[in-house]
Amino acid sequence: MGNYLVAMEAAWLVRDVEEIDDAIGVAVSEAGKRLNSKNMEYVEVEVGATGCPACGEPFDSAFIAADTALVGLALEMEVFNADGEEHASRIAKSEVGGALRDVPLSVVEVFEVPEDD
Repeated sequence: MGNYLVAMEAAWLVRDVEEIDDAIGVAVSEAGKRLNSKNMEYVEVEVGATGCPACGEPFDSAFIAADTALVGLALEMEVFNADGEEHASRIAKSEVGGALRDVPLSVVEVFEVPEDD
């Protein structure tokens, strides 16, 4: 049994928005509210990063078309006493997916967290 940090990404749709910063703020706020209402304050929520195809530099993962934004959110949570990376991944996706119903969610990376002695 080990402890794991599970990083996920979610695709959040924001309607009636004109500015990228507004879309990001709304997406992070709404996701946080939904998680907090399920007592999941331990899940970290922030805007994701996408690499520029030309230079490789990361930029905020958000796109607006027709006053509708798609914002990529990065979510992280620690899973304790999992049997392995796959088990930790399933636990995290189940927990977060239950709070963020109808939001596309995928696991990006899983890191084993060393135990403190």
